[in-house]
Formats: sequence, structure tokens, C-alpha cells
Amino acid sequence: MATIISVQYGEMDSAIGLLTLLRTEEGLCRIDFGSIEENLPIINAWLKKQGLKAELLFDQDALHPYIEQIEEYFLHRRQHFDFPITLFGTPFQRKVWEGLRNIPYGETYSYKDVAIMIGSPKSVRAVGSANNKNPLPIVIPCHRVIGSNGELVGYGGGLEKKEVLLNLEKQPRQVCS
Repeated sequence: MATIISVQYGEMDSAIGLLTLLRTEEGLCRIDFGSIEENLPIINAWLKKQGLKAELLFDQDALHPYIEQIEEYFLHRRQHFDFPITLFGTPFQRKVWEGLRNIPYGETYSYKDVAIMIGSPKSVRAVGSANNKNPLPIVIPCHRVIGSNGELVGYGGGLEKKEVLLNLEKQPRQVCS
């Protein structure tokens, strides 16, 4: 039986285009590239796969704290997010996603580096698969994972967005006065 939850969503413009954000009572649970209309089939499939039945409600105000911090990130004023998140996924996926959160701002790791970091050095392909299913791009910085040869590989939003995010993190941080 599916668990029924309330999910609020909102949208924001960013340096990599329109983003759709979803939150539950526990915290931010999903970021999708594009509008809610574009992403609704993907979101509904994701909810079903997680065994969740959700009432989706547009509530830009509920998403404001998340949007504010993500905007600060794009303005070079934030390197870490301190809002609550909630992760839906397998135990291994959550382990990988938590590992990704430990990749320092402005640095890149290979899939093998991540596999070693989480204590599963032989699970490089599984790490890649979990990375690909990351529900919170930007917040869980899967864009910081590159191929072992140093090349940009795979990103749900496209390699152009990955490159923008990596270049953004190379720029000096702005100090708020």
C-alpha cells in the first residue's frame, strides 16, 4: 500500500535554467530541471517507484528557504546548504548520496574515488547508477563527479549544465556585507 504524503512544489530561475523544487514536511526531496509541466510524468513515476502517493500542491512560499539558499549558491555566496532534506532511495543509493555531500566545493572526484570513500571500492558502476538517480542535483553535488580520465561524463541535466556548475565553483566566493 502506498504511503500518502503532501508534497509542495515551486519553481525558480537559475543560471542553468528553470528548476522545479519539491518538499515534504521533512525537507527538500527533489529538484528537476525544467518546469513542473515538463517534469510531472517523471515526478509521478518517481513517486510511484518510491511507493508514495502524493498530493502535489503549488506553494512557492513553502519553497522560499530552499530557493533562497540555491540562489545564494548561484551568486557565489554559499558553498553548503543547511536546509533539511529527505532522501527516498535504496540504502546503497542514500550511502552514495551522503558520500557525494562530502566532496568539497570546487573539487571533483571520480566514480572510483566515491566508491572508495563510501567503503565499496569495487562498486564503481553501482556508484555511477546511484549518482544518476540523485534526486537533489546541486544540493547533493553529483556534478562534482567526473570520469577517471578527468573528462566530464553523465549528468541528468546535460553536460552543459554540469560544466556551468563546475565553472561557477571555480570562481571566487562573494562576501556579503
